[in-house]
Amino acid sequence: MNILVVDDDREIVESISIFLSAEGYQALKAYDGIEALDILGENQVHLMILDIMMPKLDGIKTLMKLRESRNIPVILLSAKSEDVDKIFGLAAGADDYVTKPFNPSELMARVKSQLRRYTTLGSIGKQNGEIIIDGLVVNTENKTVQVDGENVRLTPIEYKILELLVRNRGRVYSAEDIYSNVWNDQAAVGDNTIAVHVRHIREKIEINPKEPKYLKVVWGIGYKID
Repeated sequence: MNILVVDDDREIVESISIFLSAEGYQALKAYDGIEALDILGENQVHLMILDIMMPKLDGIKTLMKLRESRNIPVILLSAKSEDVDKIFGLAAGADDYVTKPFNPSELMARVKSQLRRYTTLGSIGKQNGEIIIDGLVVNTENKTVQVDGENVRLTPIEYKILELLVRNRGRVYSAEDIYSNVWNDQAAVGDNTIAVHVRHIREKIEINPKEPKYLKVVWGIGYKID
C-alpha cells in the first residue's frame, strides 16, 4: 500500500518513511501541501500522514482540498496539543490526530488501524451504485437505503442528506453546508430544521438512535457518517 508522508521537516519525513518501509508499506514523500496534491493526482494513495504547519499550503487547506474528491484516511501531525486544534483538524475531515513529538510505534499502530478500517472492517464499498458502510447500504442509482438487509423508507430530503454524508464519510458537515448542498439555496432552512431531519434519519437507520453507529453529531460543528 502507498502512504503519502507530508511535512516540511525532511528529517521527520525520512524517519516516518523508514518505519513505514519496515512495516511493508511504500512511502511517498512531499514537503508542502501543493506537492502533496500533485502526488495524489498522479499516484494511488491509500493513506496520508499530513503535517498541519507547512509553507505554501498548510495541512488544513490541503486536507479540505483533498476531501473534495478523495476519501482516503488522513492522520494529522502537529506540534499543537490543544483540544481546539484537534477539533478543528477533525472537523476539516481528518481521521486521526497525532501530536509531535510522537512515538513511532504508536503512529504505526494508528496507520494500521486506519488502513484496516478503510479497506476491510468499515470502508466504503461501491458495488453497482451501492455505497456500503458495514450494515448500511445506500443505492445511489435507485435511491434506496437498507440497514442490515431491511429496507428503510426515507423522505426525499432525508435521503439527500444521508447520501451527501455517506459519499463523504468522515467529513463533518455544518448545518449551513448541508443546506447549501441539499436545498441548493432554494429555500430558507434553519439549523433547527436540519437537526430535525437528522434526528428522523437516525431514528430510521440506527438500532439505538441515542447511541448511533453511523450518523454522529460533532457538537458545535455539525454532522458526519462514521
